[in-house]
Amino acid sequence: MPQDRKIALLIDCDNVSHKSIEGVIDELSKYGKVNIRHAYGNWKSPNMSGWEEKLHPHAIKPIQQFAYTSGKNATDAAMIIDAMDLLYTEQLDSFALMTSDSDFTPLVMKILSKGVTVYGFGEKKTPLPFVNACSQFIFTENLELDEEEKAADYKKTKRTRAELRQDAG
Repeated sequence: MPQDRKIALLIDCDNVSHKSIEGVIDELSKYGKVNIRHAYGNWKSPNMSGWEEKLHPHAIKPIQQFAYTSGKNATDAAMIIDAMDLLYTEQLDSFALMTSDSDFTPLVMKILSKGVTVYGFGEKKTPLPFVNACSQFIFTENLELDEEEKAADYKKTKRTRAELRQDAG
């Protein structure tokens, strides 16, 4: 059954917008349960402010990665190491890699070689080698909610939380 399938979502916050995370999680719910949700980046960077607001509401674990040297991408390395660790230690059915960076293409090929599905999510600028390597690739611009949808989604979430508090109390 699709809802029994376990998915790890790994997000390269340096290379994708926070605006589509709701759409990504909704899309992944069609394929299974997103049991692992990690977001990688230097959380001291002002560029992460949009992402910080999305972590708690979506149960995403931030993974701090300092930029040790200018021009090197330590975030990519941390994400690849974690992906390999998860591949060999967890019983996952799928990985979802949210990035617009083709540096992850060899990672996708390694995961696929182990019989695990890879869903890719990235912006339209994502290089074709990464897009084509994934089992399925979805452009994040297609998943962004407009302001009216965000307001309706917020009201639904707020009402659900209030109902939960009422039921618990």
